[in-house]
This record gives sequence, structure tokens and C-alpha cells, in this order.
Amino acid sequence: MIGRRTTHRTADGIRVPGTWRHAFICNGGHYYLTDLFIYADGLIDCWGLVTIEEFEDKLRSGWVATSLPDGASASAHDLAGWNFSEPRTWLTPELLVAEVRDTLDQLNGRPDSTARCLAAVDVFLADRTEENRAAVREAYLAIPASQRRYALGDMDRKDGPLQVLVAGPGGRTQSLPDTPVTQEVYDEAVSYFEERARWIAERPSRIPADGPATSHAPASVKLNHSYPQERVADPGRRGLRNDYPAPLEVAEVAYPSVAHAYWALSVADPAVRDTVARADTGDAARTLAAEAPRREGWEQARTAVMTNLLRAKYDQHPDLAEILLGTGDATVIYDDADSYFWGDNSGRGRNWMGRLLELVRSELHARQVLGQAGPGGRPPML
Repeated sequence: MIGRRTTHRTADGIRVPGTWRHAFICNGGHYYLTDLFIYADGLIDCWGLVTIEEFEDKLRSGWVATSLPDGASASAHDLAGWNFSEPRTWLTPELLVAEVRDTLDQLNGRPDSTARCLAAVDVFLADRTEENRAAVREAYLAIPASQRRYALGDMDRKDGPLQVLVAGPGGRTQSLPDTPVTQEVYDEAVSYFEERARWIAERPSRIPADGPATSHAPASVKLNHSYPQERVADPGRRGLRNDYPAPLEVAEVAYPSVAHAYWALSVADPAVRDTVARADTGDAARTLAAEAPRREGWEQARTAVMTNLLRAKYDQHPDLAEILLGTGDATVIYDDADSYFWGDNSGRGRNWMGRLLELVRSELHARQVLGQAGPGGRPPML
């Protein structure tokens, strides 16, 4: 279960959300208390990333331990060591893998076993056949046993009404296996679910006014580090790189690319600035600028400068603007081998270039939604 334990890992520049729980790893007969990390892409870290199927193998082999032998040695790394004395455990391999599968569903916003069971209850209430009751029973038993009491979110009744509904009149519940369910108790359980359904239907829905609470970006777009030397008819996403040769004019000065303009504007000496602006490539402009004194306060100004340069590039090159718009609502991952500020660099950088490209892309979308651009090429204000 996720709860408040949220984490992530970075894979190919993409942030993969996850959560974690405690577990024991058995290595060489010694037991280690550690964290089991579960990620939305279906990988589980139990001292090595494995798929859910491989995780089940780890459980069956005892590598991820759910039984703890009396007298076995254990430790929590750099914290403490001890021997088990009359250990008691509640987990089984089957229960743990069921809980992990539920967690994967939750991380991906899919109905977990509890949600699937409650959906089956709704079907039964609408058509109370024994076939539909059997479907509820199967769905209820698919909920990990450790989670069934929480299924209704009612800590007074727990899952009592659900057990009764599953058993039916004359049947027996797991809580009271020796006592048959009476018609009166069954009718009370049905009334409980009918009232619950009415309450849910009448509950005011809180639909976010500004769209879904979670991002609907279909994927990430990665702009790999490259050194484009010449303009081509169809550059594809390479045209979104700053050193792609797309001439632009800023404050009545012409530059061969965004990279040329950025590095030229960064240096303090106007003569050096002209030399940087005339460099053969964007990479050469970077090299020249690195050898010259920087403008005072450049680090605090550079993000705003780059934003204006990107706006100029896509204002002055509609064909490249269409390529940027073609990325839709995807997260833009920009690699920059020389900068952990501008580049994502396998999750180690701040990816400011990717963020600014998303900002400019949003402004281009706004022009389509709101009409023609206003003064300075920006979307019109309403």
C-alpha cells in the first residue's frame, strides 16, 4: 500500500514513481531488514531490480523472506544485529505478492483488488443473482487477507457487511464460521450497501476546474545531445536542439542559432561577444565563451535570457514551432552533456531547458486557443 511513502527512480531520464515497505532479505542464511521498493513500471527492488514474475521467484526461493526461523541471525545495516527468538510473522509469499500487485495498480491509477470487489458488489445489487454473488465472493477472496478489513473504509463495521453479502442467507462468514447468516442479518447487510450506494451517488463530486489532478502527458520526449552542423528540410526533433542552425534576430543582432546567441550574450566584453556570435558551431561558441569573463549576475539572469531566445526562435521559424507543438503535452527531457543546470542528464540534472521548451510550447498552444499573438509575439491577454 502506498500511504505517504512515496519515492521515485529515474530511468532513461523519465521519473518513475514508487513506494516502499519493509522486508527481510535472506542472504547466506543471514536475514537483513531492508526496504522493498515498488515502482509504477512494474519493477521491484529487492537488492536488485526484478519484474513481478521474478519477484515471485525470489519469494519462492526465500530470498525475500516471509518466514523467520527461531535462532536465526538478523541485522539492520549499520543499526543493530540480533537473533530471532520465537518470531511470529503474518505474511506468506502469496499474501505479499498480492499486496505488491495491488500497490502496482494503485501507482498506475488502476482499480486494485478492493475496487474490483466493490464494483462487483454494485453489479450484484443491480441484479441479485447467485452468479453475481459468486463473482463478488471471488473478488472478495482476491483482496489480500491483510487488507479485507479496510475494504469498506468503515472501521466500526470493518468488512462485516461484505462477508455477509458474500455468504448469503444460510451461509457462513469467515468471522463467524459456526453461525449461519440469518435472513435478518443478511437484509441488514443489503440495506447497508444500498445506503452506501445512495451516499456515494449523492456525494458532491469534486471535479478539478482546471483539468485532471494527474498529468495526462502520454509520454516523455527525450532530446538527446547532438551537434547538428547544417539545416535540413526535415530535422525532426533535432530541430528543437539549441545548437540546431536556425538563424534568429534578437535586439537587431543576428545569430546563427540559439546557442550562439546565448553564449554571446553571456560574455562581458563586446568584442569577444561578436567573436562568439560568429563561431562556426554552437559548440564552438560555447568553448569561446567559457574562456571569457562572464557578465556580472549572469547566473541569475540566464533563465530569462534563454526564455526570450527560445521565444524568438519559434516565432521566427514556424516550421520548428510545428515540431515543438507536435510533442503535445509530453514531458520534454533535454540532455546537455556540459550542463547539469540546462540538461536532465539521466535524472542528475535540473532539466531547465526541457521546462522552458514546455513553457514556450504552452504559449504556442495558447495562441491557437486564444487567437493571434499580441505585442511582442506573446499570446494575447483576455
